[in-house]
Amino acid sequence: MTELGLPKEIQACLFDLDGVITKTAVVHAAAWKRTFDDFLRQRDGDDFRPFDDAADYDEYVDGRPRADGVRTFLASRGIELPEGTPDDPPDRTTVQGLGNRKNDLLLELIRSDGVEAYDSTLRYVEAVRASGLRTAVVSSSTNCRDILRSVGAESLFDVTIDGVVAAERRLPGKPHPDTFLAAARDLGVEASEAAVFEDALAGMDAGRSGHFGYVVGVDRVGQGAALRAHGADIVVRDLAELGERA
Repeated sequence: MTELGLPKEIQACLFDLDGVITKTAVVHAAAWKRTFDDFLRQRDGDDFRPFDDAADYDEYVDGRPRADGVRTFLASRGIELPEGTPDDPPDRTTVQGLGNRKNDLLLELIRSDGVEAYDSTLRYVEAVRASGLRTAVVSSSTNCRDILRSVGAESLFDVTIDGVVAAERRLPGKPHPDTFLAAARDLGVEASEAAVFEDALAGMDAGRSGHFGYVVGVDRVGQGAALRAHGADIVVRDLAELGERA
């Protein structure tokens, strides 16, 4: 292992955004809960079963593109909706409409509460770059660049593969490995030479199925066992631990 706590063959590091670089996972969970609870209440009445912002969030929406998250959660409740179109208004009862409602709520929460970065992650990324390794951010969020810019971290990444790029290139999102594989290609490295840093179970699945050289599970919410079960080579609470374990 190197001083960064990574295998010596690793030449690039691919970082998820929400929950790894920035403290926005809890904001996403809150926006999803409001979106789904409003929908379920309108559909089923006041005795509806609420969206669980821990179990349901982790299992069905965390790390996935918005529309995939809507489909996956609704399928878990035996609900099907028309697909709609990406420009559906947020009050339209379609997959795309619910996804747009969630994004509107997310942006409201970000505007009102702001965004914070994990300082230890930024220090780790700086150490990675100082050691000569290349870096990418891989996120399903279409707001990725704006969020990175808001915390002064945009310049720390050589490549950004976000929801906008994924749509342009028609890349399926996590748990498929395609967005991570695209980042590795853009950095000029093989998957076996790249490390994936993720806090979501869908991200773990992507790292495992993409055969990346090292998959780091970042456990912010006490789901270390699940991260390991989904393919993490190592689980840490904070990226600062990687140097300590080297």
